[in-house]
Amino acid sequence: MPPYQPPAKEGTETAAKGDVFDLKTLIEELESSIEVPWVFICPISLEPMQDPVTLCTGQTYDRSNILKWFSLGHNTCPTTMQELWDDSVTPNTTLRRFIFSWFSQKHSALKKKLDDVQGAALELLDALRRVKGQNRVRALKQLRRLVDSHASTRKTVEENNGLALISSLLGPFTSHAVGSEAIGILVNLELGSELKRNLMHPAKVSLLVDIMNEGTIQTKMNCAKLIQTLLVEGNASETQVVSSLSLLVGLLRLVRDKKHPTSVLTGLILLKTVCSRESVRSSVVSIGAVPQLIRLLPTLNNECLEIALHILEVLSTLPEGRLALKECPNIIPNVVKLLMRVSESCTQFALSILWAVYKLAPEECASKAVEAGLAAKLLLVIQSGCNPVLKQKSAEFLKMCSLDYSTSILISNCMLTATIQ
Repeated sequence: MPPYQPPAKEGTETAAKGDVFDLKTLIEELESSIEVPWVFICPISLEPMQDPVTLCTGQTYDRSNILKWFSLGHNTCPTTMQELWDDSVTPNTTLRRFIFSWFSQKHSALKKKLDDVQGAALELLDALRRVKGQNRVRALKQLRRLVDSHASTRKTVEENNGLALISSLLGPFTSHAVGSEAIGILVNLELGSELKRNLMHPAKVSLLVDIMNEGTIQTKMNCAKLIQTLLVEGNASETQVVSSLSLLVGLLRLVRDKKHPTSVLTGLILLKTVCSRESVRSSVVSIGAVPQLIRLLPTLNNECLEIALHILEVLSTLPEGRLALKECPNIIPNVVKLLMRVSESCTQFALSILWAVYKLAPEECASKAVEAGLAAKLLLVIQSGCNPVLKQKSAEFLKMCSLDYSTSILISNCMLTATIQ
């Protein structure tokens, strides 16, 4: 079969407005964002054809795919499985022109749409410098929708001093309507260190916390995400932020919202970050976080469960945290159930929580724990492939329980066979 020599001018073609495009580039840019007509799809690769050729059976394939088919020793048409009486391939130039024309038109339309979107974003930024009141709210709402929908708009806002402009709208006299929309924009953009420091200003943080306590569920989540971004930066004024009781109360409201699982995850992530600051842990315990998290445990998915247990483990390092855990109804059986259930990390957190409660009331804890099946769970941990530290801790806990509990009853509660006993 003689090698194919493409026509000299078919490597690239000209689309609208004199732009020169390569068909391969057009396909790569557009394939994932639009639905391609089936007649442009190669039956072998199920991808748009860049160099369609036709066999003697009348079936058309992309050249590279059909040549690969032949190189594997096949002498049939892949679609009809007919044996080929002529193994030559004929360039389907008409179909190729159709494919290029269709993709170039789609590319031009998309480019025009993007230009229109970017133009609209620039107009809205200009309007925000001039308008006030409800007109400002409307402009922010339109810009937020563009930022949500188009990645190119985010770049336009960032490159045209939009971040500083929107940040300047947040302050002690900002209405919640303006603040909610501005926060909805900022949370979707890349914030630099200088802007983050600016957003950590007490007046701006106070507005963020107020809106998180009073806004819609989406606004609350946006506030939590923005605060999370600011805390990760490690600003010197973050202590004032994390120690705000209003913030902590708002976070717990977000975590308790069972109607919106995404909000629960968002709240837990920020609460975990807040609890990593030792100075604020007592405040978290004082507002009742421990019993609220314990009540939530049975309802959480695996990702949220691991974060919640991590938070409880951190709070159990405080005397008041351990006392709050001990006073939770059914704390022992509820936490024992989580051993060896989700992940090694969850098991480690749960075991630390049980150990903290045990140290407050050894005999009471041992009794309830063994009755809840703790001994069997600990033996599973010891025999599993968990890390050595976790195994050692489990062995020590099992030994402590055996000292506070009848050996015969301990063994019977392990539900083991007579041989293992």
